[in-house]
Amino acid sequence: MKLVIVESPTKAKTISKFLGKSFTVKSSYGHIRDLPKKDMGIDIEHNFTPEYVIPKEAIDRVGELKKLAKKADEVILATDEDREGEAISWHLVSALDLKGNTPRIVFHEITKSAIEKALGSPREIDLNLVDAQQARRVLDRLVGYELSPFLWKKVRRGLSAGRVQSVALRLISEREREIEKFKSENYWTVPLELKKIGADETFATDLIEKNGDKIEQVVTLKLFAGDYKTKKTIITDENSANEIIADLKNSRIEVTDVAQKETQRHPSPPFTTSTLQQAAINTLGYSAKKTMIAAQKLYEGGHITYMRTDSVNLSLESMISAQKVIKKKFGANYALESPRFFKTRSKGAQEAHEAIRPANPETTPEELKGKLPPEQARLYKLIWERMIATQMAPAVFNSVKMEAKADSAKNKNVYLLRASGSTIKFDGFLRVFSGKKTAENLLPPIEKTDELEIAKIDKEEKSTTPPPRYSEASLVKVLEENGIGRPSTYAPTISTIIDRKYVERNDEKRLIPLEIGLLVNDILVEHFPDIVDTGFTAGIEEDFDKIAEGKKDWVPVIAEFYKPFHKNIESKAKTVKKEDYQEKLDRQCPDCGGDLIVKFGRFGKFIACSNYPECRYTEKTAAEKELQEKIEKETGTEKCELCGAPMVIKRGKYGMFLGCSNYPNCKNIKKIETKTGVKCPTCGVGEIVERKSKRGRVFYGCNNYPNCKFALWTKPTGEKCPECGSLLTFAAKGKVKCSNKECKFEK
Repeated sequence: MKLVIVESPTKAKTISKFLGKSFTVKSSYGHIRDLPKKDMGIDIEHNFTPEYVIPKEAIDRVGELKKLAKKADEVILATDEDREGEAISWHLVSALDLKGNTPRIVFHEITKSAIEKALGSPREIDLNLVDAQQARRVLDRLVGYELSPFLWKKVRRGLSAGRVQSVALRLISEREREIEKFKSENYWTVPLELKKIGADETFATDLIEKNGDKIEQVVTLKLFAGDYKTKKTIITDENSANEIIADLKNSRIEVTDVAQKETQRHPSPPFTTSTLQQAAINTLGYSAKKTMIAAQKLYEGGHITYMRTDSVNLSLESMISAQKVIKKKFGANYALESPRFFKTRSKGAQEAHEAIRPANPETTPEELKGKLPPEQARLYKLIWERMIATQMAPAVFNSVKMEAKADSAKNKNVYLLRASGSTIKFDGFLRVFSGKKTAENLLPPIEKTDELEIAKIDKEEKSTTPPPRYSEASLVKVLEENGIGRPSTYAPTISTIIDRKYVERNDEKRLIPLEIGLLVNDILVEHFPDIVDTGFTAGIEEDFDKIAEGKKDWVPVIAEFYKPFHKNIESKAKTVKKEDYQEKLDRQCPDCGGDLIVKFGRFGKFIACSNYPECRYTEKTAAEKELQEKIEKETGTEKCELCGAPMVIKRGKYGMFLGCSNYPNCKNIKKIETKTGVKCPTCGVGEIVERKSKRGRVFYGCNNYPNCKFALWTKPTGEKCPECGSLLTFAAKGKVKCSNKECKFEK
């Protein structure tokens, strides 16, 4: 009997289907050894040796695997092929008392052929990959265990700091400050439509130049994480816009150039971890965490290849398989004569050797419909379409660009006007995607020297826009571009800063730093600039890569970082005072006469006496009182249904709630509803209120629950869709969309 050990029970179940009765496949349920939870677990004096322990929840599992390993003729380790998987195999060897040369197999996909091929070519555990994982784990533990207590002493307990999460927090915080500093400038545009004299068909046209001067200007802002470009025009006031309109209305407009050409559009590369997260966030509305959970299940179920990768390579077999699908489903003219290869541009890409793709491209999304949970089915469709598109012919467009000159005889001004449009000649790879675009600003037949006239002209006041807040997708993109973290770290990093209440998502799913997040960032930037420096953090990632390649030893890398870091921690612990980050008020404590200060507590800011703990006087902040008054107006005076005492507003871990004033004799509590003012469209009785799921995700549901179970994931605007009558909801990028998934209306 051969014992195959993997890290996931789902993966074990899938692999069991491909192996005979002589194999037993068991799961370790992830790491079976780790650093202790309550201690640092690193012997700093002896080369930063990690002190690994078996967690309580893994003890029985280790005992069971040990028994099976002793009975087995051979033990085979089949954990994931990245550094984390390599480390799990290494820990299994130690915890189960296996031999050092225990065979290790790796595969990119969980299919019968891939498993059989891996079993035919086992290898030893790659200790370089193990060292790289250990180095990351040790370094992150050192940072967390020394920096977090510093924040506890200077701000409040419960705060945390981490090597990657602190850089992510800085990116979000810096962007918020850049938005606050941004000074908007008003400008005017003159949108117009032209048509051939005597014709009916009109087309949108852009105003390009006035007397040789460009109308539109690009404003470039130097930001913390790169340049941001915004646009404005040279038309700075309404009078100037009116003059241009009058000029154009009294101008002779003649076509000076018409250029027609055939253009091609090529498909994007197959997905890597970061591009999959970005696409799932933007297209499906998933969070980075939800995307990775669904992708993990798809991989373990044998549906896709390994989902932690920064490579865009595709195996030749998968590309040949994709060609079969394309010819069968779309026709031979959509297939390529030879496979299309993509080159990986990501620096140091080595977490896996292939992009994320369907394990079997011939398994279409339609075949899996009803066999997978909805979130997995939608993600599989996204991955399948992207991979199939990579092996399809390019889309071909007939493109037209027209330029015209407008001469104003009265004011002797000359304007350059331009219009462009295209029609699809051959949809190519776009065929695989639903809702493909068939035309872009279709232009009527136009020839050089044709005379045109204005069909419609207007003026519109606009203002320059500040740089946008990060969405999860754009944050993942900037982390990857700056070499911060690796594919496996993006989702947990974002989840951590949200869970720590440093950052929250607004209704548009943008990331906004909360007050405590801004304060933590300010402290780290001032006193530990290296920790939150993008270049420094990226440099450490490069060191981890060199350790994985066997070009560096991990202990000197840790020592080089830790010695100055620890020295700085010790210095700042003595010189930085808690009072430096407390706002002092111009009022005295009514109990003892001491100074009143604003402090951060577990549930937010509050006012307290500076003589604490001798004086324990506290009061709510002005903002808290204002919020409380607002809630009291909305909720009214309520009596406790258990004892009849008045219900009062209290604040807890999850925000404000109503609690009995007779506490602790009566412990009755009630939720405070955050109302939207929108009537429930299903029952017509209840109102849609903000609620939270068991996992803490905000959604909007009827307060007549459980009698009415109407719910939405996004906040309703109060308007109804003009096409289907369903509620409209707020969406990303300032859009409003229909809540009915079958309806595509948006504005």
